Amino acid sequence: MNMGFAITQSFGIISTVFFLLSYQLKSNKGLYLMQAAGCGTFALQYLLLGAYSGCLSQVFVIIRNLMLSKYNQWAWVRSKGWVPVFILIALIITCSTWNGPISLIPLLVMVSGTIGLWTNNAGLIRLVGLTFISPPWIIYDSLIGAYSAIINEVLVMAFVLCSIARFGWRQMIDTESDFQKK
Repeated sequence: MNMGFAITQSFGIISTVFFLLSYQLKSNKGLYLMQAAGCGTFALQYLLLGAYSGCLSQVFVIIRNLMLSKYNQWAWVRSKGWVPVFILIALIITCSTWNGPISLIPLLVMVSGTIGLWTNNAGLIRLVGLTFISPPWIIYDSLIGAYSAIINEVLVMAFVLCSIARFGWRQMIDTESDFQKK
């Protein structure tokens, strides 16, 4: 096995651990912080693979998630005005790293993730992950050779379903539940 290949794929494995743990946390804040850590190691994996749209999209997600981790503490973060700002940033990232139609996949993930996460609703966050984040990443990762990242997305989808079963869908979508207050 090529040492560079092994190192590149190991970043995806480390990211997987962060993402799997994130969906087992009860608070949105914990989810955002744990996923920011996972995105950091995915950014390194994508950089090593020369997938610059994917790399910068992970940096984008880190910044967005760090902001969102303060959603309940900082009123200015709750402004829905951030959604178009982040969509514009996603468009700039896509244009600046354009590598053909494959670059549209990280754009889709950045835009849908931003819209879903700014609802600050645990159920909607998980639903967006199951439909508009993980499936497109599986396609992107298969096209660029990020095999450990594919495993991550499949496991993340399974863990999201486990968290829904563990905490209950009604609890997750209830805006007055513990999920929305932490």
